[in-house]
Amino acid sequence: MKKILSKELTLFYSANFPKVFKTVTNKKYLVTIGIGGNIGDTKKLFNKLILSLNQNTKFDLLMTSPLLLNPPFGYLNQKPFLNGIILLKTNLAPNEFLKHTQRLEKRFGRKRSFQDAPRTLDIDIIFFDNKKINTKKLIIPHKDWANRESVIIPLKLMNKL
Repeated sequence: MKKILSKELTLFYSANFPKVFKTVTNKKYLVTIGIGGNIGDTKKLFNKLILSLNQNTKFDLLMTSPLLLNPPFGYLNQKPFLNGIILLKTNLAPNEFLKHTQRLEKRFGRKRSFQDAPRTLDIDIIFFDNKKINTKKLIIPHKDWANRESVIIPLKLMNKL
C-alpha cells in the first residue's frame, strides 16, 4: 500500500515496514538506525536486510517504520531515496556496531564513491541508547538527523505503532 503525503513524499507499507516484532530481549543497548537506498530494488533489499538482522544473534529487532520515498539531498542529480527506521537492541559497543553496519552495507553492494552518492544501502546510526559520541569515525546522535524528513517522518510514524 502507498500513501502520498505530497508531490515529493510517498509512504509505502508492506509486511516488514512497518512491523512490531514480538521480541523478548535482555540485550543492553537500544539502537535506532536509519536505512536508505536508491539503486536497484530497494524494497527487496530492505526485506533481505530485515531477514539478515533477524537471523543474527547480535541483534534483536523491535520495530520498523513505514518506508518513505523522498528526494535526495546533497548531490541532487540522482533518483529519489527510499528510507526507513529500524529499532533494535544489541550488546555490541557503538564502534563494534558501526563495523557490523558497514559490513552489511558492503554485503548489500554499497560502494563509497563520493559524499551523498547514489547507493544500494546506507545504514546510519541515529541514536545509540542515550550515548553522545563525537569522534572522527562516529557521531551519535547522527549529525543533522532532526532536519531530515527521511528520518523525522518515519520516526514519527513508528512512534504511533
